[in-house]
Order: sequence, then structure tokens, then C-alpha cells
Amino acid sequence: MSNRLFQGVIHQMRDTIDRTIGIVDETSVVIACSELGRIGEVNESINAETLSSTVPYVINGYTYKSFGANQRPEYAVFVSGTDEAAQRYAGLLAISLNSIKQYYDEKYDRSNFIKSVILDNILPGDIYLKARELHFNSEVTRVVMLIRITSKTDISAYDVLQNLFPDKSKDFIININETEIALVKELKPGIKEKDLEKLAGSIVDTLSSEFYTHCTVGIGTIVMGIKDLAHSFKEAQVALEVGKVFDNERTIVSYDNLGIARLVYQLPTTLCEMFLKEVFKKGSIDSLDQETLFTIQKFFENNLNVSETSRKLFVHRNTLVYRLEKIKKLTGLDLREFEDAIVFKVALMVRRYLDANPTKY
Repeated sequence: MSNRLFQGVIHQMRDTIDRTIGIVDETSVVIACSELGRIGEVNESINAETLSSTVPYVINGYTYKSFGANQRPEYAVFVSGTDEAAQRYAGLLAISLNSIKQYYDEKYDRSNFIKSVILDNILPGDIYLKARELHFNSEVTRVVMLIRITSKTDISAYDVLQNLFPDKSKDFIININETEIALVKELKPGIKEKDLEKLAGSIVDTLSSEFYTHCTVGIGTIVMGIKDLAHSFKEAQVALEVGKVFDNERTIVSYDNLGIARLVYQLPTTLCEMFLKEVFKKGSIDSLDQETLFTIQKFFENNLNVSETSRKLFVHRNTLVYRLEKIKKLTGLDLREFEDAIVFKVALMVRRYLDANPTKY
């Protein structure tokens, strides 16, 4: 529990209650007080035995009331005076501070709980037990977004995201490591994929335009039920990794839109190498220069349309046909034929995947 939070409440109460008020913990130390000079003072009259009292008690001219866990109170509030008003003030302060403590602890525990769930650090059988203990709504629609910081500044991206999503009872911002932050977002009914991409876009734009911090966002699938949050988190991770390999210019990558790239990414590298050897003549793919690869990319983008591609490339139609014939001679694949074009497209993706993962060879 934060002593600063306690002190903040005492500071607000001191003008309303025209008496000395404060809080002492189970180690007999004053941790908050309307008289700042007394913070850190040791009150040896307070110990585990006195804290266990369920009714107000008086010590050395001050009225005390314990609060905290029902089984073992950890704190006592004190008010100067021994009269009936002092007892009322102590009772009211104890109730208020205990409620604040429960809210603070619950929020902190909930964040740790969600982090354990998405990282698979909690047994499946314990998830629902812990959720009930924390009064956590398990059966609502949620999604996990993973924000990866690609260029850092002095601004804390974690703090910025906390301010972007202030509803701490529904949305959770969780530090995964130095460069990755997870957002576990509760969703309203009817939310669609384009809405999630718009939300991710606002995160990217806010961090970039206002705080000069660049990031990419991976979006997992929408899940119903708390135990499936781990799947959504893993999918967000896969989305970022696949995006980094196959389309590193995109700042927002959704797992649902990975298409064939997801399949390629999950293939064993040995199988990928065998596929490339079967598709291409020895060394043929390495003989394709950047200009030729760019031509191929544009040809695919224009749906294998020779006329449209030549117009976009600002070259004569015959020039493009010559380049395509050259590619056919080198690789044995005619990109004007749909089946050959599909094989070539997948082969290029496989090659890019292997190049991005040299340790997997």
C-alpha cells in the first residue's frame, strides 16, 4: 500500500477535522500525519496486540481505530482527543481509509492477475478462482494489443497509455519488457476489426505526433472468457513478428489479416528450404536483381495485368514482356500464368522468412 496515498487523504481531511490526525502501521511507525514533522515517528504503544482490537481505544490522549484485513488489521488511524467526537472521527476515517486500501490493493492485484493470465503463469484451474476472489468479470469480450516501442524518448510510453485508457477497472496496461507493453481492452458489443485497427491507429498517432515515440501494434483476436486472453496475447505477438518479416512498413498488424504470411511463418525452416530447391533452379532466385524484384512486386500488385503494370512502371509494354520472359528463362516460372504466379509469390515469402531468421537454418 502506498504511504503517499494515505498521506494524500490525511492532507485533504486536516482542514475538515480540526485536530491532529494520522496513521500508524504495524511496525509502530507513523506513516501519515496532518503534522508532517511527525511522519517517521515511532509509537511504541502500538503493536500487534493493540492493532487486533475491533473497537476504538485510547492511548496517551489519542483515540485509535484499527483497520486493514479483517483477520489481522495492519494499520490504525489516530485522532487527538478522547471525547466522543474523536471516536466518531477515528471510526469514519478508518472506514474511508480501509475502503481506499481495498480499492488500491484490488486494482494492483488485478493487474498482476491479468499479467499472469496472458503470460500463462497461472494454472488454468486457478484462473476462475482468483477472478472470483478479485470480483473480476470473467465472461466479457476482450482483446489484447501488444505495443512494441521502436524508437524511445524520455517520455514513458507506459504513462501515456495509462492516460489514454483511464478506466482501470476495464482496461489494463501491462509492462511486458523494456520495449513491449500490453493493452488488455474490454470491448462493447458490436465492435468490429476495423474499430480495433482505428483504436490501434490512435495509439500510434498519439505516441508519434505528441511524444515523438514510434511504435508498432499487434492485434490479437477478440476473445470471450478470461482464460483465452493468453491466446489473444500470443496472436498479437505473432502478428508483430510476421509483420516485421513480411511487411515491416506497417505500424498496425492484425492477426486476423495475416493471410498466407501466417502459414509461411509457422512452417519448419527445413521444409521451407526443400520447397525453394524444388521451385527454383539452383541459384536462379539469387540471380534476380532489385529492379527485377521490384517489377515482380508491381506485377503482383496489379493482378498480373501487363498493360496496367507497364503504365505504373512507366515502361513500354514490350519492355515488361521482355522482363517477364527473362524471369521465366531464369526460374522456369511464367508469372503471366496464375499457378506459376502463386508459386512464385509464396516462394518469395518463404525466402524472406528464411532471410529474416538466419539462426533457424
